[in-house]
Amino acid sequence: MRQNSMKPDTAENIARYFADSQLPSQQEMLGQIVMEILRNGTALNRPAICAKLIRRLELADSSEEEQLCRTLIGLLFGREDAL
Repeated sequence: MRQNSMKPDTAENIARYFADSQLPSQQEMLGQIVMEILRNGTALNRPAICAKLIRRLELADSSEEEQLCRTLIGLLFGREDAL
């Protein structure tokens, strides 16, 4: 029978990779927000998207998620410095 000979470094790297990849990309987050808005029957417009992004910003679990929301809000208003 073969023993699990994975090095601790490798296991940590794999765990870190999956932990880091849990945040959605900009496109995924916008897609989720658009789907929420459409499912609610609300008009899809900039204020509706912005309201959802602000709510996600308020509920963000990490600084990375906060930054993602801030970046998307900046993109909605054409602010290049938000990137």
